[in-house]
Amino acid sequence: MLDYEEEIKKFKPSLEVEEIEEATLQEDLTDMTDLLKQVMDQKK
Repeated sequence: MLDYEEEIKKFKPSLEVEEIEEATLQEDLTDMTDLLKQVMDQKK
């Protein structure tokens, strides 16, 4: 059975749009283009 009080303590509100944008720009994320470049470099 769920302990709702414990679950509420763990709850973190979602980021607002501006915060998400800032967090995403600060991260070094690998996208599909990066992955394709890596695969092509390995094939050479």
